[in-house]
Amino acid sequence: MKRTTIYLEPELEVRLQLEAKQRKIPMAEIVREALRQYLDKSPKRLPPGAGEFESAFTDTSERVDEVLTETGFGESRN
Repeated sequence: MKRTTIYLEPELEVRLQLEAKQRKIPMAEIVREALRQYLDKSPKRLPPGAGEFESAFTDTSERVDEVLTETGFGESRN
């Protein structure tokens, strides 16, 4: 595990301490549980633009030179 620091409002810290004491587990475990639950239920979003241009080709990266030649990329325009 990696150690990190978070800042809490005093009221939230007290609530976390009380919950940890009641459940007899470290505060860090409650924070990890809460983060897991939050991240698991939030929608998985792709980066902006991902999937915008569906070509149906699965080998484009293997044919990069051929594809660039077909588009005229790099040719000088007079």
